[in-house]
Amino acid sequence: MIRINQVKVRAGHTKEQLLKKAAELLQVSVREIKEFHIVRQSIDARRKPEIFYSYVLDVQVQNEDKVLRSLKKKRNVDQISKIEPVQYQFPESGNRKLKSPIVIVGMGPAGLFCGYYLALHGYRPIILERGEDVDSRKKSVEAFWNGGKLLPNSNVQFGEGGAGTFSDGKLNTLVKDKSGRNKEVLNTFIRFGAKESILYEAKPHIGTDVLSQIVKRMREEIIRLGGQVRFGSQVTDIEVSDNRIEGVIINGEERLACSQLVLAIGHSARDTFSTLYDKGLPMEAKAFAVGFRVEHPQKDINRSQYGTEEPGSLGAAPYKVTAKTQSGRGVYSFCMCPGGYVVNASSEEGRLAVNGMSYSGRDGSNANSAIIVAVTPEDFGSKHPLSGIAFQRTLEERTYNLASGKIPVQRYGEFKERVEARDGMPEQLRKVSPSEQSLEPQCKGLYAWSDLTGILPKECNEAFVEGMECFGRQIAGFNSPEAIMSGVESRTSSPVRIIRDEALQSVIRGVYPCGEGAGYAGGITSAAMDGLRVAEVIAAAYAPVLE
Repeated sequence: MIRINQVKVRAGHTKEQLLKKAAELLQVSVREIKEFHIVRQSIDARRKPEIFYSYVLDVQVQNEDKVLRSLKKKRNVDQISKIEPVQYQFPESGNRKLKSPIVIVGMGPAGLFCGYYLALHGYRPIILERGEDVDSRKKSVEAFWNGGKLLPNSNVQFGEGGAGTFSDGKLNTLVKDKSGRNKEVLNTFIRFGAKESILYEAKPHIGTDVLSQIVKRMREEIIRLGGQVRFGSQVTDIEVSDNRIEGVIINGEERLACSQLVLAIGHSARDTFSTLYDKGLPMEAKAFAVGFRVEHPQKDINRSQYGTEEPGSLGAAPYKVTAKTQSGRGVYSFCMCPGGYVVNASSEEGRLAVNGMSYSGRDGSNANSAIIVAVTPEDFGSKHPLSGIAFQRTLEERTYNLASGKIPVQRYGEFKERVEARDGMPEQLRKVSPSEQSLEPQCKGLYAWSDLTGILPKECNEAFVEGMECFGRQIAGFNSPEAIMSGVESRTSSPVRIIRDEALQSVIRGVYPCGEGAGYAGGITSAAMDGLRVAEVIAAAYAPVLE
């Protein structure tokens, strides 16, 4: 197979035009190309409004070695080379017999993929999920957004599919993929209903509307293969004997024997973290980031990124911005949602957090992303392993109290003036009236105009403003006084890492900390990959039969 990098074709091209371009670069006829695969597609907008796609292609041709020899002296060797595609291979089953079924706690991407691949290979796992199935969960979340009661165990954070179900469904990851797990995860999503282009798009996404149905189909297949999925089943305790897992307690009353326990609990399972800490699982506080959701008109982002307000087949434009402040703090965009919505992502009474979400069409009027400031254990005020959780809770309590449980929103211009006021508040504080502006919040959940400056620590507010001003020099209008802020974005990643060894186990043997909640992933794809990796380790050691 021959790989061709940097194949540039004008946006709006046909497949035939791309194939012809590949043939030209290889100096062969189109008829000589036997196979043709897109490995990666990205957008080159450096000459906007003239937009190009840049491709990486894998091509199989007749007389491959001869073609490569003839090109060696004529072409950049970095552009055209011979490659051997990586083929994912699930390991053969081990010989040890299981004393009891494999139990997986949590049905986010990590738990879902771990459970699916174990079920696919005959292991019949039991998945315990504290929240509801995805259809019931959607109804509960919609009711909450419309002013109803928060269900602590079934919300944007908890339930079938995990937190990623109510998001943009982004599938890009920075994890190196020498084993082929990344492609395997994407192919699995495709088998259950995702579009094939996620295999090669530089920034693939599914959308919350499509992802929820994929999650449901995967669950149905796990059950068809002999696995069990139990909703409304929160693990409230674990049983340990001689430093090995023996069982779990469900909802404070039911005991389930367990010799292999996968902890795919998600980054918001604060009560579970506390239980596991009390049981002696080593863990540590880890760095994450906090900030606010920031909304801009999507048409302004399109114009800045693509040179036109209506990008057509290119779709709503994304962006990514990063900066380092004078104090050394990193500030960056996170979970950017083109044509998306800010959502109330709370999971605890009296505390409020926000997230971003897009549907597959990305056709909302506003773009939003979290603009977040890096924080470390030094900011938490304690060296306790769970100090990051306490830090998050403090921010979320302040946020909840600002607007009595509604999402607090504020114009960036007013926020900036308040943060930069050195000697008390200025007498004539600039106030942007919502009625005077065309940009309105696009929220899933009730909202109210508020003052956000009292949520984050002073140094984080200052870093946020410094970052926004820097981003205004990168994207026209990014630091507009009219931009809308919503708070607080506090669940960017897990504040805890549960320590595991090279066998992916805790010091309590048979316990596998897994995914984003355990501190080993940072998004849907990397969490799914980690769940797959844990499934491989268990399968390589054990046969799919019980003693």
